Amino acid sequence: SLPKIGSRMEGFTPPEVFVGRSGYPLVRAGPVIPSAQAEDLPHLGMSMDEIISARMGMVRSETKVRVLEAAEPGRLLETCQQIAMSSTPVGTEVSFIKPPRRRLQFDGVLSPTGPSGELAKMEITTNPLIPRKVDQIVQDPGAPADVAIAELYSAGIGIDHLSRLLSLGLLGNKRRLVPTRWSITASDDMIGKSLKDDVLDFPKAKGYYLLSGEELGNHFEVLLAPQPFSFELIEIWRPHSLWAEDGFIGRDGEDARPKKGYSPLAGGYYAARLAVLEHLSRWGQQAGVLVVREISEDYWAPLGVWVVREVARKAMSSHPTRFDSLSSAREVMASRMRTPAVSWLKKAQLLTGSTQRRLNEF
Repeated sequence: SLPKIGSRMEGFTPPEVFVGRSGYPLVRAGPVIPSAQAEDLPHLGMSMDEIISARMGMVRSETKVRVLEAAEPGRLLETCQQIAMSSTPVGTEVSFIKPPRRRLQFDGVLSPTGPSGELAKMEITTNPLIPRKVDQIVQDPGAPADVAIAELYSAGIGIDHLSRLLSLGLLGNKRRLVPTRWSITASDDMIGKSLKDDVLDFPKAKGYYLLSGEELGNHFEVLLAPQPFSFELIEIWRPHSLWAEDGFIGRDGEDARPKKGYSPLAGGYYAARLAVLEHLSRWGQQAGVLVVREISEDYWAPLGVWVVREVARKAMSSHPTRFDSLSSAREVMASRMRTPAVSWLKKAQLLTGSTQRRLNEF
């Protein structure tokens, strides 16, 4: 059941700060604080029920802020920015105009959100632990956001931390608040582009490799082929799954050239691409990449795009199976899927060879 919350709360924010998109450019923003009922932060290894239960105990405090206030924040927004910069939980005390409404909301990009209430007052009760590199880049408004994010990422700052900094208007030469759902995908995209630039200079893989991983009703098969870099995602929503009662198969991809427009597969495309490029970057080789994501009815509630990123990362860290031919890799890949190959194989350009001419242009 949803927790009963009074008009005053104190606790350690994960750190997590939410920025809404409704009413943009006048948005709702504020820290997320665990109630007494909240347990661990959602992570792989937890069940769907455990993740939803943990999120139900997270209380969103919010106040209305204009997005351009990020450059010259008032006291409340400045406090939110301090929380966003911290790498560890920050002790926070908040009081609400009235007790938060008890509700649970789901969304395809964001983690589920629990009760929310209008902020009256907020104070941080412990010192935020701000990495020196974060402090240095936040104080330098000269660098564009994508350059700042790439530099912080290469210094070991995690993806959640980066999207918080972007969301709270702490990066780039045009400082403004960015709704959380946009900042998550923008961070995945910007880091992906930066890694892709590096990967394009690497030698081509030798042989075919198949990697796989599964959790929370999300099954990933990843095929790496000895070709110049290309990335292709096929997304299969099985019949009776969350977004598609009758089932759905979508595809999107790119080659060495910059990707044009926003992916029809939304945030999941950039999250999966990031996991793949992180792997290629560590491996020091480029490859033609086909990712097939199969979502079953076991994924019965949307938990946020972090699930795509983390299950794809799990797949990329699995032990690869090596093949000498594309046909043998394709056969094993198809045998690991529940969806008949006939319904998705023809969409995969890497497998049908229809990318060959374009790739050879490089």
